Amino acid sequence: MKSKYFIRNFEADKYIEIFLVSAVFAVLAIRLFLRLTDYPQIGSDQLHIAHILWGGLLMLASIISLLFFLSKRAMIWSSLLGGLGFGTFIDEIGKFVTKDNNYFYEPAVSLIYITFVLILIAVNTIETRWRRTSEEYLINAVNELKGIPIDDLDEYERKRALSYLKKSGYDSDFAVTLRNIIENTVAIPLPRPGFYTRLKRFMIEKYEWITSFKFFNIGLIVFFTLQFLATLTYIVALTFLFGIGWEKLKGINAVREVNGQLMTLSFIELAELFSSIVSGFLIVAGVYLLSKSRLRAYDMFKRSVLVSIFLTHVFIFYKEQFSAMTGLIFNILVLIALEFMIEREKERRMKENRKLHEFHN
Repeated sequence: MKSKYFIRNFEADKYIEIFLVSAVFAVLAIRLFLRLTDYPQIGSDQLHIAHILWGGLLMLASIISLLFFLSKRAMIWSSLLGGLGFGTFIDEIGKFVTKDNNYFYEPAVSLIYITFVLILIAVNTIETRWRRTSEEYLINAVNELKGIPIDDLDEYERKRALSYLKKSGYDSDFAVTLRNIIENTVAIPLPRPGFYTRLKRFMIEKYEWITSFKFFNIGLIVFFTLQFLATLTYIVALTFLFGIGWEKLKGINAVREVNGQLMTLSFIELAELFSSIVSGFLIVAGVYLLSKSRLRAYDMFKRSVLVSIFLTHVFIFYKEQFSAMTGLIFNILVLIALEFMIEREKERRMKENRKLHEFHN
C-alpha cells in the first residue's frame, strides 16, 4: 500500500543495524556486569530501581533527539541510544512474564531471541516488500541535501542525491531546479582532515592496495571458514564434550552417547547449533560468490556475522558470559570491517558504472 505519509528512508538499514547491534550488546553487557558484581540492587529495603527504567530513559532520549534534530549524526546517535535503551528494557522481560517477577526465568532468553527475530522480519518486510516509488526517490534526494545550507555536502552525498533524482523520473520545475542546485553545488573540501578522516583515508588506501593481490580472496575464505569452525567447535564441545564427558566419548558406545545427548538437548543448545549452521551456510554462499561478485560475497559474510551476533552468541552468553562477550566484541569488529569493505565496493562499482556511461555517451 503506497502512502504519502510513509515515505521510506533509503539509509534506514544503516540505522537499524546500529539499533539492533547496540541492543544485543546492552543485553549481553548487563548480564555480564550483574554476574561479575553478584547482582547488586539500586534502592533501599522498600525500593528497587530496576534497570528497565534506565532503558526507558535511553529510549526517551533517542525519541527526543529524533524529534528535535535533523542531521545524520543525530540519527546515528539516536539509533545507538535507542538500541541501548531497548536492550536494557527487554533484558528484564523475565520479571514481567512471571508471577514471582523472576529475572532468571530460563525461557526469557528465548523470548528475547524471538523479539529480535521479529524485529528483523518486520524491518526486512518494510524494506523489501514494496518497490521503491518515484516519490520516495525524490524525497530521499531532497533528504541528501540537508548539508547544502551549512556547506556540509560531501561528494558521496551529492552523487547519491543525483542518482535518486534520476531514478525518480520526475521532470517537473521543482525537479529541474533541484537538479541544477545539486549540479552547481561544490562538495565540501577537506584541507585539514581530522584524525578520523586521515584514518579512513589510510584504510581506504590500504584496502585498495591489499585487494589488488590474488591472495586476498583466499585470505577471506580462510578467515571466515576458521571463524565458523571455531564457533562450531566451541558449541559442540560445550554440548557434547562437557555434557557427556571425555571418558564416555572415548568408549565404544560413543555414537550411542552422542545420539542420546542429541535427544535431550535443550532449546538453547538446539538454537546454538542451528544458528551456527545457518551462519556456516551463509559463509559457504559467500565463498561461492566471491569469484563472481565481491560485493555480493561481502553481503553474505555480513549476514553470517549478523546471525552470529543476533542468535548464536546470545545463546552462548546464556551459559558462558565471558566467552560470549569476547565473541561478541570480535564479531562486532568483523561487522565494522565488512561495512567498510562494502562501502568501498559500492563506491568502486559507482565509479565503474560512471566510466561505462561516459564511454557510451
